[in-house]
Amino acid sequence: MTKADLIAQVAKKAGLTSKAAKDAVGAIFSTVSDAMKRGEKVVVTGFGTFMVRKRASRKGRNPQTGAEIQIPATKTPGFTAGKSLKRQVK
Repeated sequence: MTKADLIAQVAKKAGLTSKAAKDAVGAIFSTVSDAMKRGEKVVVTGFGTFMVRKRASRKGRNPQTGAEIQIPATKTPGFTAGKSLKRQVK
């Protein structure tokens, strides 16, 4: 499902115009993104939790030269599905 498909489904199920559904979906994604930028986790009860995960720095190898390099620590977005979503998918 693409973002356009999601917008169409939201418009159909909520009885909204396509533009209103596009604004609503955009607002949700924007709000989740902004909260994660601040390092907060977003819990949607029954659906799941969006959080920022931290990856520690580690050693790696350059595949072309075989030289050992240091890979810096990073933050990555993460999602953990809630119980209800897990049951629905089974």
